[in-house]
Amino acid sequence: MDKFFLAIIGGGPAGYTAAEKASKAGKDVVLFEQNAVGGTCLNVGCIPTKSLLYGAKQYYNATHAQKYGVSAENVSFDFAAMQKRKTIVVRKLVAGIKQRLNNEHCTIVNGFAKVESRTDECVTIGCNGETYEAENLLICTGSTNFVPPIPGIKDNEHVWDSTDALAATELPKSIIIVGGGVIGMEFATLYHELGVPVTVIEAMPTILPNLDQEVVAVLLEKYKKAGIQILTETRVEKIEGSEVFISSSSSESRPSSLSADKILVSVGRRANLSGLEALNDIELNRGAIVIDDFCKTNLPNVYAAGDVTGKIMLAHVAARQAEVCIGRLLKQIPLQRIAYNAIPSVVYTNPEIASVGITEAQAAELNIEPEVRRLPMTFSGRFMAENEGETGLCKMVIDSKSQMVLGVHMIGNPCSEFVAAASFAVRNGYTTAEFQQVVFPHPTVSEILHEIV
Repeated sequence: MDKFFLAIIGGGPAGYTAAEKASKAGKDVVLFEQNAVGGTCLNVGCIPTKSLLYGAKQYYNATHAQKYGVSAENVSFDFAAMQKRKTIVVRKLVAGIKQRLNNEHCTIVNGFAKVESRTDECVTIGCNGETYEAENLLICTGSTNFVPPIPGIKDNEHVWDSTDALAATELPKSIIIVGGGVIGMEFATLYHELGVPVTVIEAMPTILPNLDQEVVAVLLEKYKKAGIQILTETRVEKIEGSEVFISSSSSESRPSSLSADKILVSVGRRANLSGLEALNDIELNRGAIVIDDFCKTNLPNVYAAGDVTGKIMLAHVAARQAEVCIGRLLKQIPLQRIAYNAIPSVVYTNPEIASVGITEAQAAELNIEPEVRRLPMTFSGRFMAENEGETGLCKMVIDSKSQMVLGVHMIGNPCSEFVAAASFAVRNGYTTAEFQQVVFPHPTVSEILHEIV
């Protein structure tokens, strides 16, 4: 039996990043993946949704081209063709990852991996009837869709999760989306722009509750005017067929039930611990694996990265955790740490929302006296030229005493493409005076970051 330096369970962004980094350093690695390499993000998450959203945006832009002096008649779309293109994009990216892992030190095993035993010197893993041993284990098992305990949700042909929605070859005639978080609002955008009547049900007082609410308010106003029905402070009590029964604590009038062709449930994800039962002494917090600054668990030779840690469930966080973990295992100096305070996040609605750092509300919770600066995105000439009828917003949270940039929150296309510049400022502790010295190209929408400081 071959013994590996590192066994990795899960081939998503954390797993394949770790496998590539360790194997290229000459360490023998075995990577287990139950489904397709690339994980949820590449196969049934980030990339498929963005591919479909881009197709929807092209259709939306064509039907609204008159405001730019362009006339387009008889514009139509082919949803099956959009799905076919999505599949091709995913297939090419999966092939690219496999190529990156194609070296003599990396072994890929397709199947469900289960930890059979562990000592401080060796971890034993079973897969497809074979046994594998490794000095170290990196758990990258990701997360799964959380299924809330709503009566009538299971074994209901009208109920979808995000994977079902991405696999559908036909659009629903109408859709109710349970959950107004990132996944819910991105699907709301997709279906709305393709002409599907959309209702969003959210239990919290607002959609996207973890984001800066001043920024969210801009999106909320636009979407309500566009005809998306958004019911906040509303809970789903039960589902019967295509009918959703609700209760509400809102002062606004609500019906007792709603119905739609499909009901998409997207109320969050939970760490996937399947196959790890033998690690009964691993430390957990709220069902996720606890890790230190270098992704090490409480077990000497066991590490974890990605969604399974419950830190921040984003693909780029998973990849960065993997880099830090392998850096630690390879004893690279200086040891790296993850700046969780400077992780950018994006919601691919239309317009996009991008943010990094703390919000105004979080500053108050941390007893920081914030200075808050706001500018409409129209202070950028490029934004004005390309976003007719949109105002957008850029908001910066600053420590009033030190003048350090603590957070940047934006809504307006294409803020996802330059939020990284704000991440640099937060990561490196820039003051507003230091950020003012950064030169942004003209004309670009990114210049809004220069204007606001």
